[in-house]
Amino acid sequence: MNVTAHGRTDRRELEELEELARREKDATQRDRYRSVALAMDGLEGDEVAEQLGRSPRFVDEWVGRYRRGGVAGLVPRRQPGRRPKLAPEQEQRLKAMLDAGPSESSGLSAYRGRDVCELIEKEFGVVHTLGGIYDVLRRLGYSSLVPRPRHPKNDPEAMERFARRDAPLLSGG
Repeated sequence: MNVTAHGRTDRRELEELEELARREKDATQRDRYRSVALAMDGLEGDEVAEQLGRSPRFVDEWVGRYRRGGVAGLVPRRQPGRRPKLAPEQEQRLKAMLDAGPSESSGLSAYRGRDVCELIEKEFGVVHTLGGIYDVLRRLGYSSLVPRPRHPKNDPEAMERFARRDAPLLSGG
């Protein structure tokens, strides 16, 4: 298999690939460098694949990328991933609603994941799974690990009285 980057064979490039393979900690990336280096050394694609324990398709893919882009072509491009379901302005509106908290008429003292799913579906017509909504909340800077909210009818003085004298197990008696 004749492997050249940009139409030329260069011993320095082979040495560079071997050095990159030696220093690489990621096994897949190391095999990319090694597949091209072995092909440059004169091995056929099937022989390279067998030696690396990879498919011939893997070897062909990365040798082709090396031919088109040199050593830089062996570094995989970042994948864009799925686009968010909510537009940026919708995310900002959601943040404002979450910061304001639930209304008194809702009967909630704090939003749970399911509540946020329902809120998004009602306000924006977008359906999220429970797991997906936690990813959205994390991306927006929210954490699901927050202290329990205080109930509006909470009486701190009554709690202190209870802790001081009304709790028989705590008074030592």
